[in-house]
Amino acid sequence: MATAEVDGEARAKRRAEGLVLAAASVTVALWASSFIAIRSSGEHFGPGALAFGRLAVASVVLGAILLARREGVPPREAWPGIAASGLLWFGAYMVALNWGEREVDAGTASMIVNIGPILMALLGGWLLKEGFPPKLMAGMAVSFAGAVVVGLATSGGGGSSLLGVLLCLLAAVVYAVGVVLQKPTLKHATPLQVTTFGALVGALACLPFVGQFVSEVGRAPASATLQVVYLGVFPTALAFSTWAYAISRSTAGKMGATTYAVPVLVILMSWLFLGEVPARLALFGGLLCLAGVAVSRMRGKAREQVPVDAPEGAAATESGSSTESVR
Repeated sequence: MATAEVDGEARAKRRAEGLVLAAASVTVALWASSFIAIRSSGEHFGPGALAFGRLAVASVVLGAILLARREGVPPREAWPGIAASGLLWFGAYMVALNWGEREVDAGTASMIVNIGPILMALLGGWLLKEGFPPKLMAGMAVSFAGAVVVGLATSGGGGSSLLGVLLCLLAAVVYAVGVVLQKPTLKHATPLQVTTFGALVGALACLPFVGQFVSEVGRAPASATLQVVYLGVFPTALAFSTWAYAISRSTAGKMGATTYAVPVLVILMSWLFLGEVPARLALFGGLLCLAGVAVSRMRGKAREQVPVDAPEGAAATESGSSTESVR
């Protein structure tokens, strides 16, 4: 009887791990696809208009899920964090990334934005008094060198390419700040509440682009408009849901490591669907950025995060995301 119970528990554990892996895989694939959709639809929609369309669709989908689950409106204590993360991560991040991808290819953009985990660790060391481990500083130096290499590689194509690199760096910065400011909010509200109302705040911040969005929808081909809908439904609403499921059953560290696959998938998808591949020097610089992130994470045994804390990363994350992810 005891043996049967042990076997049953082992099978249940393997099944749970399989579901977590499947959810994480869906999230990573969808986040990677968002870089391709942004690059493609950006030919027909301005950065602000594209951000508004994506956030409007995501707000409707997430709002419907929120109503179905009857989670209601977040308490008053949660609103400062929701407003800050909504303006920075959902609003400013998406506009900066959309603009940046008009100037650089999707693969380069994804590699630059993926330095976000280091920036979050730096902010945590400063704002949360977590300190500045030597490996964190070394990783930052490596990633900074990578960003410089990417900038040098793209600046030869004109000032607009260098502008794209700077915009992607800006996207990484506002994403990191938004996530760090969002973390305390999850003590007062659920991940779904924080994500839904954060997307809504971002959509409201992008209201000045409504007129442009409506005008461009009228001129854009149906395929481009469908890509905007895709961005709102899948990389934003669905990917956040699968991420929340996975991280609630794992640790933020393990889940954050899975996002390192995003740039690789982006480069592959960019080659398959857009016929774009980063220049060799830009690719080398991007790999340096990722190497810096890896170096910063090479620490000794960290304290294991208990499951109840894990959902803090679920609402953060191009989305999205924990403090170790990029979307």
